[in-house]
Amino acid sequence: MPVQKTEKIWHNGKFINWDDAKLHVLSHVVSYGSAVFEGIRCYETTQGPAIFRLREHMQRLINSARIYRMELPYSLDDFGSTACELVRHNKLNSCYVKPIVLRGYGEVGVNPLNSPIDCYMACWSWGAYLGPEALTKGVDIGVSSWTRIAPNTLPAMSKAAANYMNSQLIRMEASFNGYAEGIALDSDGHVSEGSGMNVFLAHDGVLYTPPLATSILPGITRDTVVKMAQDFGIEVKETVIPREMLYIVDEVFFVGTAVEITPIRSVDHIQVGKGVAGPITRKLQEEFFALTSGKKADRHNWLTPVNAPVAAAR
Repeated sequence: MPVQKTEKIWHNGKFINWDDAKLHVLSHVVSYGSAVFEGIRCYETTQGPAIFRLREHMQRLINSARIYRMELPYSLDDFGSTACELVRHNKLNSCYVKPIVLRGYGEVGVNPLNSPIDCYMACWSWGAYLGPEALTKGVDIGVSSWTRIAPNTLPAMSKAAANYMNSQLIRMEASFNGYAEGIALDSDGHVSEGSGMNVFLAHDGVLYTPPLATSILPGITRDTVVKMAQDFGIEVKETVIPREMLYIVDEVFFVGTAVEITPIRSVDHIQVGKGVAGPITRKLQEEFFALTSGKKADRHNWLTPVNAPVAAAR
């Protein structure tokens, strides 16, 4: 879906016009994918716009940069307050916030250390990632022939731009095969994740999700679902999952900032459960949207009100 242009983008401490956010073609990131980033949703709530799990996202951005030896001139609180200010600047009630840390125009070789670090943050309106009906009717997905990045090749715990070349292959293959998305296996053949989302399975009242060792990103929404499930007394098992388990469980669903909580109705043309969102998926989905909309009390302090920037430093 096309990006909906807004007025301002933050760059290295200053707000610039959207059209002025440009890079030189020989910037290090262009040739070598040397960037880390985040995707964060700001929700329209009954108390005004609020960013969901802002500190956790910004901490993961800092962690991602640290893994790639990117020294950041901004703190966790700096990034948090900037995100709130950016949304206010662009006068949005709900949006997608994307901070990006990249290596810019410097040396042209592989060694990145002498290229400058540039920090950007943009936001724009963005609806349902897999389409307006995905959240209610679910999606059909396929297991990808592309394997997720293997341990000790690219660090999956870093939300790095280079990792998403692998994601692009998974996503394109799914599209050409008529699926809404793909699920990739890890280098040992176990269930890993989608092109940009984590996966959960529900069977006999228990939730299952792959562990970090299966080359998954430690998803913020993944952690949210685990905590909500625990609130409901639903057992959660983080465990290695064989591919065929996808075909025999009661429910499968994606989670992520973009997809939120999206039911999966079939895998490889095999119907999941009754082919609709199951009771656990629905329960978690309803709770998630009740919390993010402010209709239920923010018992975990997951929402940062945009119009009260001091909250970003709590």
